[in-house]
Amino acid sequence: MKIKDLVTANRSYRRFDSSYEVERNDLEDLIELARGSASGQNLQPLKYFLSNEHRHNEVIFNHLTVWAGHLKNWPGPAEDERPSAYVVILGDKSISTSFEYDCGIASQSIRLGAVEKGFGSCIIASIKRRELAEALRIPDQLEILIAIAIGKPKETVVIDPVEPTGDTKYWRDTENIHHVPKRSLAELIIN
Repeated sequence: MKIKDLVTANRSYRRFDSSYEVERNDLEDLIELARGSASGQNLQPLKYFLSNEHRHNEVIFNHLTVWAGHLKNWPGPAEDERPSAYVVILGDKSISTSFEYDCGIASQSIRLGAVEKGFGSCIIASIKRRELAEALRIPDQLEILIAIAIGKPKETVVIDPVEPTGDTKYWRDTENIHHVPKRSLAELIIN
């Protein structure tokens, strides 16, 4: 698959086929992509908690608070639509106190790798961090940054042009197709 195809297919999926299993070695392959990605000052301060077991998945799911900020009446995926795996990205405070760039780069590498493997994913930042760290017994030196939900997508996500009103909020139609408005190339390039 070409990089343009990978990026286009790399949507935020929020509903998955929970019966499909994501193997541990698939998750390790994704972390290998993150490991090989750029890191500010090459400090490599990120660590990863991998989950593809029901008990850890359930703990992580129960500590995620918002699955879709623009879908106000949607509480998140039903039990049979939950992800089969998660990657929780952690920042090691003994190495650095600044993680946002590394986290963004690593997240994109993980998500593109997930697409290449036939998975979908969604970055979730609305997390009860302290409670999740306690539940997963994550050491204090590691700060929870984000969780990436991974699984076999169970929904269709399409890209639409932004309407003349400029509204970029994603939405679902009556057939439950998830629409994501994107600004035009002409609007993004300023010269």
